[in-house]
Amino acid sequence: METFNQTFSIKFILLGLSDVLYLQVFFFIVFLLMYMITLSSNLLLILVVRINPTLKTPMYFFLSNLSVIDICFSTCIIPKVLVNTLSKDRSISLMACSIQMYVHLAMGAVESMLLAIMAYDRFVAICRPLHYNATMNKKICTCLVSMAWSIGFLNSFILVTPVLKLPFCRSNHVNHFFCEIPPFLQMSCKDPWTNVIVIYISAVVIVMCSFFLTLISYIHIISSILNIRSSQGRCKTFSTCASHLVVVTIYYGTIIFMYIRPPTTHYPQTDKMVSLVYTAVTPMLNPFIYSIRNKEVKGTFKCNNIGKSHL
Repeated sequence: METFNQTFSIKFILLGLSDVLYLQVFFFIVFLLMYMITLSSNLLLILVVRINPTLKTPMYFFLSNLSVIDICFSTCIIPKVLVNTLSKDRSISLMACSIQMYVHLAMGAVESMLLAIMAYDRFVAICRPLHYNATMNKKICTCLVSMAWSIGFLNSFILVTPVLKLPFCRSNHVNHFFCEIPPFLQMSCKDPWTNVIVIYISAVVIVMCSFFLTLISYIHIISSILNIRSSQGRCKTFSTCASHLVVVTIYYGTIIFMYIRPPTTHYPQTDKMVSLVYTAVTPMLNPFIYSIRNKEVKGTFKCNNIGKSHL
């Protein structure tokens, strides 16, 4: 079988979500709406945090970073998906594919760690309120976020570089709607066991550890909530934490499902649906679940007469 030379002039064909015309139109409309909502809601959140001095807190600092991640996450994937969905030319160069793969893996890792940091922030605020200002001061928050971004980009470089060096001889048709590692491992004519081991280590160290730290934080938070005497306060706080926990569980669950399985157990249609959750759905939901409905944010919207149509 012919082996494709590993140069940036190589082009791959993204097969997308469907070849049926009416489904292509449907997916185009859905992706466009989701992308518009993702951009507008996350940009509005960043704007609100910047213009409201009362939101200069660790929680909103983390949320602003999460919004930046979600915008980058969606922007590196969705525009190309929109073009390919209705276009006859679904090709993508190896250079563009590698950039897409690198950015989305970096953003995924940073978001995993940031969600754990945010959960710890809520744990300290609810369970250790007297120590909150000392524990989550500006210097520590900046260091935590900087560490998450640095590890995320380093991890992405470690994962992507070996994949791009693999010889691809089976086909240049990628059965996916964007460049992601699992389909490329299946396309390789070389046994990618080294790549799989590296992915497993990355998934355990970054994603699984972040998930368990998040889970432990929320377990302590829920235990503290159950000790609240006021049933109204208990229900309000529990509902907020429950919605956060549902979002992070879905996000971590899909990431773990996608990257911690052997390459032989990957099925294209299932993988596409799973990838859709953490590339398009979660970035769209995050600002609403975490902040848009908060009374401080709503108050800023009302006082400045912005974003009324989004509330």
